[in-house]
Amino acid sequence: MTSPSSNGAFTMPTSPSSKRGEPPALTFAAIGDLHVKENGASSFRDLFAEISRSAEALVLCGDMTDVGKPSEAEILAQDLRACAIPVVGVLGNHDCESGHAEEVAKIFRSAGMRLLDGQSCEINGVAFVGVKGFMGGFGPRMLASFGEACVKALVAESVSEAIRLENAMRSVHSDRAVVVLHYAPVVGTVEGEPLEIFPFLGCSRLAETIDRFKVSAVVHGHAHHGRYQGRTPGGVPVYNVALPIEKPSRRPYGLIRA
Repeated sequence: MTSPSSNGAFTMPTSPSSKRGEPPALTFAAIGDLHVKENGASSFRDLFAEISRSAEALVLCGDMTDVGKPSEAEILAQDLRACAIPVVGVLGNHDCESGHAEEVAKIFRSAGMRLLDGQSCEINGVAFVGVKGFMGGFGPRMLASFGEACVKALVAESVSEAIRLENAMRSVHSDRAVVVLHYAPVVGTVEGEPLEIFPFLGCSRLAETIDRFKVSAVVHGHAHHGRYQGRTPGGVPVYNVALPIEKPSRRPYGLIRA
């Protein structure tokens, strides 16, 4: 099991041999669903400065903007300049809403964010692998590619995101990897949301891919009323770090060690 340290970060269990031979764990902060609006009513500058003192990296799990406007992205990009540690992120569905996802991504990258879309990056020996993910449902109730063309297109998008995650994982050479998503890979971290919307909050195909690799932790957002922690069928810890979720750190972000 994972257990919280004195600063609220959750630590992966470590064998005696790994304690002797592996580099020290990396502590990263993770948060999703900031939903920055163009009126600039919310500023995250102070929060990012605080995170810089508590963690070695910041992970943003999508829905960084409210409706995907470049003007919203510019506001967050300005706040990110207060962050003195590496920033990794993925886009969410809200970041795609206005049809300017490419421009939004460009703004975030120009602010120094390592925005992942089927790629990985390494920070202090830990590989961060990211895709947005997609909907589709969980377990035996996953939507199948059957019937109308629009249903098949939705399932194809879900499968495509899982394949892109698999391809990115195959490029990882680090012994430690963190998967960054927007959509949930397991039902455990969306419990608390209305049952009717579970299929729109994520898909088990992502967990199936994750369990084929050595992964230290998974972080996602999207499910504002879900639970903080769950596990894949293979036992990988999954953390829902959406802004409204209560976290062990008692702060808006999760502190996780990998």
